[in-house]
Amino acid sequence: MQKDRAINVLGGQLHPCSVDPITGYFRDGHCNTCPEDAGSHTVCAVMTAEFLAYSKYVGNDLSTPRPGLRFPGLKPGDQWCLCALRFLQAHDEGCAPKVQLESTHAKALEVVALDILEQHRAD
Repeated sequence: MQKDRAINVLGGQLHPCSVDPITGYFRDGHCNTCPEDAGSHTVCAVMTAEFLAYSKYVGNDLSTPRPGLRFPGLKPGDQWCLCALRFLQAHDEGCAPKVQLESTHAKALEVVALDILEQHRAD
């Protein structure tokens, strides 16, 4: 699998999202993507208790550890490369997490408009 060009939603170089916990489709700490990444794990989101509860409610439990999948379980404050569609869904439901724009891949813009991402920009 070849990674798409590492450009963020602001047009600059894609910054790391998180190495603790290690995130990304490629588990390289960045929200890199490729054509095989059907979920478009491109939004660098800062987890909140509200979002984690919402995600679990809609069937994507991000808080329970799954060691066999190298997944530690997330807690509020962790940053994670979130599926763009899940982010948009959470936005539409009023519980979207904050976003690190410099660490969010430009491919996210195929699903989420920049103005929506900017509404949730982390300080």
